[in-house]
Amino acid sequence: MAENYRLETLAVRAGIERSQFGEHSEALYLTSSFVFKSAAQAAARFANQEPGNIYSRFTNPTVSVLERRLAALEGAECCIATSSGMSAILSCVMGLLKAGDHIVCSAGVFGATVTLLGTIMKRFGVETTFVSGTEIEKWQAAVQPGTRVLYLETPSNPLTEIYDIAALSAVAKKAGALLVVDNVFCTPALQKPLELGADVVVHSATKYLDGQGRVLGGAVLGRKSVIYESVFGFLRTAGPTLSPFNAWVILKGLETLQIRLEAQSARALELARWLEAQPGIERVYYPGLPSHPQHELAGRQQKGPGAIVSFDVKGGKEMAWRIVDNTRLISITANLGDTKTTITHPASTTHGRISPEARAAAGIGDGLLRVAVGLEAIEDIKADLARGLA
Repeated sequence: MAENYRLETLAVRAGIERSQFGEHSEALYLTSSFVFKSAAQAAARFANQEPGNIYSRFTNPTVSVLERRLAALEGAECCIATSSGMSAILSCVMGLLKAGDHIVCSAGVFGATVTLLGTIMKRFGVETTFVSGTEIEKWQAAVQPGTRVLYLETPSNPLTEIYDIAALSAVAKKAGALLVVDNVFCTPALQKPLELGADVVVHSATKYLDGQGRVLGGAVLGRKSVIYESVFGFLRTAGPTLSPFNAWVILKGLETLQIRLEAQSARALELARWLEAQPGIERVYYPGLPSHPQHELAGRQQKGPGAIVSFDVKGGKEMAWRIVDNTRLISITANLGDTKTTITHPASTTHGRISPEARAAAGIGDGLLRVAVGLEAIEDIKADLARGLA
């Protein structure tokens, strides 16, 4: 598709290849396998001598449309779609790394990512060092001769810390490593990590890319030379496959990505300002506030502050749970990126399986709550939280 189209246009139009029926909406291909015209064609496709679909574990027309569209949005040469966000991260590290390799990772990542990199990958001989994401010198100090990947999630989960992608790209290049950025909170609607120097972008499409809490999905994007042979090879063999139906649903979500993120960010900013004024709140974490330590960096690196607002409440876990339990509108769930506002207590849910020491290092206390702001009226969201704060 023409490169000069804006993101909103690409989100609606990119990647479409119509069948002989000339359908306007993307077609949904629910099939496990594909028929060849001859034995020679089958052999050529299996040998990668001819492009075309073979088996929906690794080639499907509906999934391919999603891959092309998301690649257009991120400005990537190649996209591999996966069954979930965590399977995207797994495919990335299993495809790119081998026993004896080393990862430097920010401490402020999703709890399951900490477990995957810090525990499970260790069984395969891949070691991970976790560092403060905002201190570039600690990244540099953690680099080893075997360091192959620098991994970060920005904004971080759940404290919305902003990490300097361009500065960390320089560290990675000096080390001969790849910079991998989880872009789940911002999506390409608000942030383009590849343009800032990242080598690889990963997504949980379950979140804002779908945007309505309907299906699971993930993606890994970057240069074809980095992604295709390694990550695609792992997916083809191991099979963490995105279903065609889920791909089709996410395609429909992408069409409203920009307008959703803009509207949700505006509501989140108003909520963050309101929370800062509440006597029961100790601290609010939101990149759109001048009080945020990386407010200026967020303004340079992102097109908007995003829809995640986290805050510490006075009274610790007891008060935090009281606020959660007094909600009537906001959904009590660990998912985010939905048009419905959600609330979670990270220390006992999303980050509950990591050690207390790791939670403390990441700044996740018992009084911390995370709100993913949806599209409801902001006054209704405020009233729902005010009930527990009263």
